[in-house]
Amino acid sequence: MAGHSKWANIQHRKGRQDAVRSKLFSKLSKEITVAAKMGDPDPEKNPRLRLAVKEAKTNSVPKDVIERAIKKSAAGDSQDYDEIRYEGYGIGGVAVIVETMTDNRNRTASNVRSIFSKYGGKLGETGSVSFMFDHVGLISYGVDVAGADQILEAAIEVGADDVESSTEEHNIFCSDTELSLVLNALESHFGESRSSKLIWRPQNLIELDLEQAENLLKLVYALEDDDDVQNVTANFSVSDEVLKIL
Repeated sequence: MAGHSKWANIQHRKGRQDAVRSKLFSKLSKEITVAAKMGDPDPEKNPRLRLAVKEAKTNSVPKDVIERAIKKSAAGDSQDYDEIRYEGYGIGGVAVIVETMTDNRNRTASNVRSIFSKYGGKLGETGSVSFMFDHVGLISYGVDVAGADQILEAAIEVGADDVESSTEEHNIFCSDTELSLVLNALESHFGESRSSKLIWRPQNLIELDLEQAENLLKLVYALEDDDDVQNVTANFSVSDEVLKIL
C-alpha cells in the first residue's frame, strides 16, 4: 500500500474528516475564493477554480457555500491572502511541508513555528525539505470504475506519469502543469473522478514505529487545526501492523 494511501487510512481511522469538517469547509471555501479572485469566476475558464470546486464537492461542501465563496471574490469584499509554504522536520527526521493562506504573515509564522517546537519538530528555511518531494497532480478513481491494467493504459495514453492501484482506489499522477488536461481526458473516458488536486508527493518514505507515528500525528493534527493552514504533507509511512493500532 502506498504512503499516501496509508495516510488517508490513518485520517479515516482517527475520524479526522468528521472531527474537522467545519474547518475543512472553511479551508476549501478560502481556496475557492482565492482561485476565483486570481482568475475567471467561471470554473470552466479557470483551472485552479475548477479543481477547488471539485475538491469541495468531493468533501460534501454544500452548493450554496461554494457559490457564496465565488461571489465573495467577485464582489471585491474578500480578504487578501498570501500563500506561504513552510518547511521543517518532525520526529524521526520526517520532512513536513505546510501550505498556508494568510492575511497576517507574522501571526501564521509565529503559530507554525510554535507548533513545530511544541511537538518536537524544527521549522526550517523555504526549500529545506521540498527537494525531497515532487509537486504533481493527483487524480483518484474508485476501484469499481475499471481494473488496474485498464486504468494504467488509459492514464499513460493521455499523458499521466504513474499509476498506483490498491484494493480501495486508483491514484493517477501527472505533471502539475498537465493536471487539467489529464483530468479532462480521463473523465471523458471513465466519468467524474473521485478527487483531483495538486499535491507534494514524497520521493522516499521514512517508516515510523507506533510511538513515532503517534508523536508525528500530534504535530500534523495541530498544524491542520490552525485556521491559516490549508495542507500538511509528510514523507512517512507505517507498517500495516501499526496502521491497525492507530
